[in-house]
Amino acid sequence: MSDLPVLTAEEQRVLGVLLEKEVTVPASYPMTVNAVRTGCNQSSSREPVTDYDEQVVHETLRALKQRELAAVTWDDKGRRTLKYLQTLTVRLDLGEDERALITVLLLRGPQPPGALKTRTERLHHFGSRDDVEATLRRLAEREQPLVRELPKQPREQDARWVHLLGPVESPETQSAAAPAVDREVVLSDGADVRDAKVRASYGAIATPYADAMVAELDGLLFERWLLDRVAAHAGTDPVVEVGCGPGHVTAYLAEAGADATGIDLTPEMIEEARRRFPDGVYEVGDLRTLMRPINGSGWAAVLGWYSLIHLAASELPGAIEALVRPLRSDGWLVLGMHSGAEVRHHGSWFERDVDLDFVFNEREAVVSLMEAAGLTDVEWYQRGPMTSRGETTERLYVIGRKP
Repeated sequence: MSDLPVLTAEEQRVLGVLLEKEVTVPASYPMTVNAVRTGCNQSSSREPVTDYDEQVVHETLRALKQRELAAVTWDDKGRRTLKYLQTLTVRLDLGEDERALITVLLLRGPQPPGALKTRTERLHHFGSRDDVEATLRRLAEREQPLVRELPKQPREQDARWVHLLGPVESPETQSAAAPAVDREVVLSDGADVRDAKVRASYGAIATPYADAMVAELDGLLFERWLLDRVAAHAGTDPVVEVGCGPGHVTAYLAEAGADATGIDLTPEMIEEARRRFPDGVYEVGDLRTLMRPINGSGWAAVLGWYSLIHLAASELPGAIEALVRPLRSDGWLVLGMHSGAEVRHHGSWFERDVDLDFVFNEREAVVSLMEAAGLTDVEWYQRGPMTSRGETTERLYVIGRKP
């Protein structure tokens, strides 16, 4: 192209949707006007969330077709239906990695490399954040640059990148209260190093942590209600809590009648659980390699009760899939998390030296990952911090059923 297209906000969103859905749901591509509208207005993976009506989407598609950035075809199955496809990839000669980044930048605005690595996972797998940055720089160094790096803003861990295909709201005009969060920072030294820090930190605080947590559920009415539902759903079939810590949640499920097992990455935590709940079943294990129970075709429920909170966002899809895989049909996956957009570091906890990063996650992203893992009837609950208990974070609980 002799000149880059200058896209309106509506054209950016529509093209972004066509680019995304061509890869993620190829069976539904090319797309009808109504399907494009639904993709434009979905509440997850879109910034900002929009509410386009059918006329706006139709007019935008026609404008893109006139500019040769979209094309039309007919669906010959049954009633003939006009469908649209994007031609931007060919017009800009985009490789798969370049296309993935441009897609997410069109749909979500300026973002740092770490966030882009996470959010492009379904479009293209980048091996590392360095690979994302290399592709961004390649796009920026074209004869006609497609992206540029923005000046780093206060409270930002990394500078954001923005596409150059039309006006985009800049970080300076966005709310300073909601800076981009790089949830990949926990992997800066690699996953093995992070895992070692988690294991060592929880090992160092195992006894005081267990002392503080063993009666935790006594003051948590909502959490007890949720756990009672899990136990009732499971009946006499086996359930497992991954990342069980000192075992108090697993023990609660067992007291409610469930055939409950607890596993944890940290041997010292398993020792505490066995000591405090000697009638329970507790084993050292990694949630990412969870197997089916030996006494059944699958778990009736798998609980990740604050056990995914040290994972980078790019690790969550794989972790959730690993927990879904050994569920029985009609089994539940139940996740508990800190809700929000933050990575919080702890260097000291229970008066002991630790090295832990706590990754907060947003409801929309977690629900989307549960659905992407094949779970249905996904329900979620979010509550504010109980300051009387010293809580400082909002809590998120999500349940999904395996068909």
